[in-house]
Amino acid sequence: MLNQATLAALMAGDHSDPFSILGMHQVDGKLTVRALMPGAVNVALVEIKTDRQLVSLERIEGSDIFTAVVPRRKNPFPYRLRIDWGSHQQELEDPYRFPPILGEMDVWLLAEGTHIRPYEKLGAHLTEMEGVSGVSFAVWAPNARRVSVVGSFNNWDGRRHMMRLRRECGIWEIFVPHLAAGDLYKLEIKGQDGSLHLKADPFAFRSELRPNTASVVQPIAPVYPSTPERRQANSLQSPISVYEVHLGSWRLVPDDGCRWLTYRELAEQLIPYVKDLGFTHIELLPVSEHPFDGSWGYQPTGMYAPTSRFGTPDEFRQFVETAHANGIGVLLDWVPGHFPTDAHGLARFDGTHLYEHSDPREGFHQDWNTLIYNYGRKEVANYLIGNGLYWIERFGIDGLRVDAVASMLYRDYSRKEGEWIPNQYGGRENLEAIEFLRRVNGIVHTQRSEATTMAEESTSFPGVSRPVEQGGLGFSFKWNMGWMHDTLKYMQEDPVHRRYHHDQMTFGLVYAFSENFILPLSHDEVVHGKGSILSRMPGDEWQRFANLRAYYGFMWGHPGKKLLFMGSEFGQYAEWNANSSLDWHLLEYPVHSGVQRLIRDLNAVYRHFPALHQLDSEPRGFEWISHDDRDNSVFSFIRRADDGDFIVVVSNFTPVPRHAYRIGVPQEGNYREIINTDNNVYGGSGVGNGMLRANPVGSHGRSWSLEMTIPPLATIMLKLEP
Repeated sequence: MLNQATLAALMAGDHSDPFSILGMHQVDGKLTVRALMPGAVNVALVEIKTDRQLVSLERIEGSDIFTAVVPRRKNPFPYRLRIDWGSHQQELEDPYRFPPILGEMDVWLLAEGTHIRPYEKLGAHLTEMEGVSGVSFAVWAPNARRVSVVGSFNNWDGRRHMMRLRRECGIWEIFVPHLAAGDLYKLEIKGQDGSLHLKADPFAFRSELRPNTASVVQPIAPVYPSTPERRQANSLQSPISVYEVHLGSWRLVPDDGCRWLTYRELAEQLIPYVKDLGFTHIELLPVSEHPFDGSWGYQPTGMYAPTSRFGTPDEFRQFVETAHANGIGVLLDWVPGHFPTDAHGLARFDGTHLYEHSDPREGFHQDWNTLIYNYGRKEVANYLIGNGLYWIERFGIDGLRVDAVASMLYRDYSRKEGEWIPNQYGGRENLEAIEFLRRVNGIVHTQRSEATTMAEESTSFPGVSRPVEQGGLGFSFKWNMGWMHDTLKYMQEDPVHRRYHHDQMTFGLVYAFSENFILPLSHDEVVHGKGSILSRMPGDEWQRFANLRAYYGFMWGHPGKKLLFMGSEFGQYAEWNANSSLDWHLLEYPVHSGVQRLIRDLNAVYRHFPALHQLDSEPRGFEWISHDDRDNSVFSFIRRADDGDFIVVVSNFTPVPRHAYRIGVPQEGNYREIINTDNNVYGGSGVGNGMLRANPVGSHGRSWSLEMTIPPLATIMLKLEP
């Protein structure tokens, strides 16, 4: 007989080891079976092999626990429970008759925090045990008093499927027979203080559409094949021109309540659009499940679940496959820097500060009202590192753009004196975060060598995109935030004043090859009152568009990979509004369609001529012709390829055409304009040169030179004819 304390604990859902009591056990030499069945009238034991009812279980008085001694049996055997619910009968497999789920090696690696693919073991997995199909559940909650799987399959009753604790690693597990894909579930966690927490599964592969927050049983996606083509497309020497997109507001369907496009519709509309404009990659604002639309995905609660806003995980994978079939790589904004405080998420997951720091000086982002991961806790780091690999390995994501790296690197990020805790050496660097980032990059690059990683990092932290073995963080690329801020500030100046700010356009070349840079004009630059890129350009209507086109030409000529946020490619007037569609109607006007055509042509020449991309990260790929013509606000430089082929780039950032302007060039021959942002087809004034012949007249330290007309507020690119 069970004592009253054990009965009370089981009935209250407060027993930490239900597997030691429930199910089939040898007790005092007798084979005994026990089942906790709230609401049942009668329970009987059925032998699976013979399909015979062997014994009826008796209810223990004052409880919903049924028990019986199995007659004439000594050894455990497979069985089912035949349950009379009063209104109907049902036969169920008893989850407490099945063995542990995790193997010894998995337990070892998970406890050590070195399991490269924790998502293959933790979470919910469709599986078969002892010939029975169902779902295995496993969750890390080492400080919980009790953990249960709840859902409609057990009336959300935490007493029905209390899990087994693997004390070696702090993971709770259970196999629930008969569950299938599409079933909803959550984890009911009782803390040591008796508090109940109803949580979504941190490793759930699918989630309900907000505002609902349950996890959904979903088959894990198969491993996505690696190809030499993807590896080449993501290399340092390849053209990388990125179109950054927020899927919820790129284009809405006006005839259907202005709803979002689905993943399938995005594959049909967005991918051809990106391909037509010549972008090599598309970067998605975070698609990990998130509760609040207004966070744009940057406050995720379901790191392993593509958001259900646009469809299923399978449909998201098909979106990626469509992109690849069209030669487009897919990059994903990835957020390991912080997470929201929503009750169903990771905050105080097992009743303690498990994923986050307990001290708000370490564990709370004041800027975003979010929590900070405890990177020093090996299981937390393993959860995140596995997630980065998961997106690449299971969905074919080509690269991770890691969000808010600067906030991760420094303990005093956006904090006043006394609001942060120094590291063990008294410094401001977050040593645990630095080690975490190195591990992420190391594992991603060794496990999937075709993948790339990109850091949104705005400080002077050294070696962000240098190998770990050389003391770097190991990223493939770093966003060049300094270039972005300097050049945008310059472009906002009235042309008559630009001579006094000339260095803002040249300073980026002082450090251009210290990292592998991406030049970003991202979503952050077109929100929160900053206006659109076009709206920052000075002058009348014509000058604003001319400035924009000249700026884009300068950007595509400048060393560094390119990134442009959606809407900027056709000169949207208004700043980005995540709640509405882009202003596609503007393309009816030539000035806007002209900007779009320029982007298409810039991408075409960028991809076609290795001089514009091959040596982006090497000093030998760039050479100034003139960087000091402040009075005319003219910049001229040479971009070179590995074989010595070159492109000449000249920008004039005043509305005055510069006639008979001479620049030195490397060699004699005919030079053809391959880009002129003042071309009529782009909405310009049509001032240009067509073909130019180099003369043996010395200029800028060279024996040959070109005499040209530089159009007003324009960038031109010149190619030596063979």
